[in-house]
Amino acid sequence: MEKKYPLPPFTEETAKQKVQMAEDAWNSKDPIKVSKAYSEDTEWRNRNQFINGREEVQDFLIDKWKNEQEYKLKKELWAFTENRIAVRFEYEYKNDKEQWFRAYGNENWEFDENGLMKKRYASINDLEISASDRKL
Repeated sequence: MEKKYPLPPFTEETAKQKVQMAEDAWNSKDPIKVSKAYSEDTEWRNRNQFINGREEVQDFLIDKWKNEQEYKLKKELWAFTENRIAVRFEYEYKNDKEQWFRAYGNENWEFDENGLMKKRYASINDLEISASDRKL
Protein backbone atom coordinates (compact mmCIF):
# COMPACT_ATOMS: atom_id res chain seq x y z
CA MET A 1 0.00 0.00 0.00
CA GLU A 2 1.42 3.38 -0.98
CA LYS A 3 1.84 5.99 1.73
CA LYS A 4 2.48 9.72 1.53
CA TYR A 5 4.09 11.02 4.72
CA PRO A 6 3.36 12.72 7.00
CA LEU A 7 0.31 10.66 7.91
CA PRO A 8 -2.75 11.81 9.85
CA PRO A 9 -3.58 12.62 12.55
CA PHE A 10 -1.89 15.96 11.86
CA THR A 11 -0.10 18.25 14.25
CA GLU A 12 0.58 21.88 13.36
CA GLU A 13 4.08 20.87 12.26
CA THR A 14 2.96 17.96 10.05
CA ALA A 15 0.07 19.98 8.57
CA LYS A 16 2.56 22.71 7.59
CA GLN A 17 4.79 20.02 6.05
CA LYS A 18 1.85 18.72 3.95
CA VAL A 19 1.07 22.25 2.75
CA GLN A 20 4.71 22.92 1.80
CA MET A 21 4.96 19.58 0.01
CA ALA A 22 1.82 20.44 -1.99
CA GLU A 23 3.17 23.90 -2.87
CA ASP A 24 6.49 22.41 -4.02
CA ALA A 25 4.82 19.69 -6.08
CA TRP A 26 2.39 22.07 -7.83
CA ASN A 27 5.23 24.52 -8.59
CA SER A 28 7.08 21.67 -10.32
CA LYS A 29 4.23 21.64 -12.88
CA ASP A 30 4.72 17.87 -13.17
CA PRO A 31 1.24 16.27 -13.41
CA ILE A 32 2.53 12.78 -12.53
CA LYS A 33 4.43 14.00 -9.46
CA VAL A 34 1.46 16.07 -8.26
CA SER A 35 -1.04 13.24 -8.80
CA LYS A 36 0.95 10.85 -6.58
CA ALA A 37 -0.21 12.84 -3.52
CA TYR A 38 -3.83 11.86 -4.25
CA SER A 39 -5.61 8.56 -3.70
CA GLU A 40 -6.50 6.49 -6.79
CA ASP A 41 -10.16 7.39 -6.19
CA THR A 42 -9.63 11.05 -5.26
CA GLU A 43 -12.56 13.44 -5.65
CA TRP A 44 -12.06 17.08 -6.58
CA ARG A 45 -14.14 20.15 -7.10
CA ASN A 46 -12.04 22.78 -8.81
CA ARG A 47 -14.02 25.92 -9.64
CA ASN A 48 -16.89 24.46 -11.69
CA GLN A 49 -15.19 21.16 -12.55
CA PHE A 50 -15.61 17.81 -10.87
CA ILE A 51 -12.58 15.53 -11.23
CA ASN A 52 -12.46 11.90 -10.13
CA GLY A 53 -9.39 9.69 -9.87
CA ARG A 54 -5.68 10.17 -10.51
CA GLU A 55 -5.95 9.83 -14.27
CA GLU A 56 -8.45 12.69 -14.48
CA VAL A 57 -6.22 14.73 -12.13
CA GLN A 58 -3.28 14.24 -14.50
CA ASP A 59 -5.37 15.22 -17.55
CA PHE A 60 -6.66 18.30 -15.72
CA LEU A 61 -3.15 19.39 -14.72
CA ILE A 62 -1.72 18.87 -18.22
CA ASP A 63 -4.43 21.15 -19.61
CA LYS A 64 -4.09 23.65 -16.74
CA TRP A 65 -0.38 24.23 -17.24
CA LYS A 66 -0.75 24.38 -21.00
CA ASN A 67 -3.11 27.34 -20.51
CA GLU A 68 -1.62 28.89 -17.35
CA GLN A 69 1.91 29.79 -18.41
CA GLU A 70 4.70 30.78 -15.98
CA TYR A 71 2.55 29.44 -13.14
CA LYS A 72 3.82 30.22 -9.61
CA LEU A 73 1.92 29.21 -6.45
CA LYS A 74 2.06 30.09 -2.74
CA LYS A 75 0.01 28.14 -0.14
CA GLU A 76 -0.57 28.89 3.53
CA LEU A 77 -1.98 26.64 6.27
CA TRP A 78 -5.29 28.04 7.51
CA ALA A 79 -6.56 25.28 9.82
CA PHE A 80 -6.27 21.53 10.46
CA THR A 81 -7.86 18.65 12.34
CA GLU A 82 -7.06 14.95 12.56
CA ASN A 83 -7.20 14.15 8.82
CA ARG A 84 -8.23 17.48 7.27
CA ILE A 85 -6.34 20.58 6.26
CA ALA A 86 -7.63 23.95 5.03
CA VAL A 87 -5.34 26.26 3.06
CA ARG A 88 -5.50 29.68 1.47
CA PHE A 89 -3.48 30.24 -1.65
CA GLU A 90 -2.61 32.60 -4.42
CA TYR A 91 -0.95 31.96 -7.71
CA GLU A 92 0.05 33.93 -10.77
CA TYR A 93 0.09 32.98 -14.42
CA LYS A 94 -0.29 34.45 -17.87
CA ASN A 95 -2.40 33.27 -20.75
CA ASP A 96 -1.43 32.87 -24.40
CA LYS A 97 -2.32 36.55 -25.01
CA GLU A 98 0.30 37.61 -22.42
CA GLN A 99 -2.37 38.75 -19.95
CA TRP A 100 -1.30 38.14 -16.35
CA PHE A 101 -3.64 36.94 -13.61
CA ARG A 102 -3.48 36.40 -9.88
CA ALA A 103 -5.79 33.70 -8.58
CA TYR A 104 -6.90 33.66 -4.95
CA GLY A 105 -8.66 30.83 -3.20
CA ASN A 106 -9.23 28.33 -0.46
CA GLU A 107 -8.92 24.56 -0.47
CA ASN A 108 -10.30 21.96 1.89
CA TRP A 109 -8.40 18.68 1.93
CA GLU A 110 -9.31 15.30 3.43
CA PHE A 111 -6.72 12.54 3.72
CA ASP A 112 -6.97 8.77 4.06
CA GLU A 113 -4.99 6.79 6.64
CA ASN A 114 -2.08 6.46 4.17
CA GLY A 115 -1.64 10.22 3.88
CA LEU A 116 -3.12 10.38 0.37
CA MET A 117 -5.59 13.14 -0.36
CA LYS A 118 -9.06 11.64 -0.94
CA LYS A 119 -10.96 14.91 -1.33
CA ARG A 120 -9.97 18.36 -2.55
CA TYR A 121 -12.50 21.18 -2.75
CA ALA A 122 -11.15 24.41 -4.26
CA SER A 123 -12.84 27.80 -4.56
CA ILE A 124 -10.84 30.12 -6.81
CA ASN A 125 -11.19 33.70 -8.10
CA ASP A 126 -9.03 35.23 -10.85
CA LEU A 127 -7.97 38.86 -11.00
CA GLU A 128 -6.37 40.41 -14.09
CA ILE A 129 -3.09 42.13 -13.22
CA SER A 130 -0.35 43.85 -15.15
CA ALA A 131 3.10 42.29 -15.38
CA SER A 132 4.40 45.07 -13.08
CA ASP A 133 1.90 44.01 -10.38
CA ARG A 134 3.32 40.49 -10.08
CA LYS A 135 4.60 39.60 -6.62
CA LEU A 136 5.28 35.85 -6.73
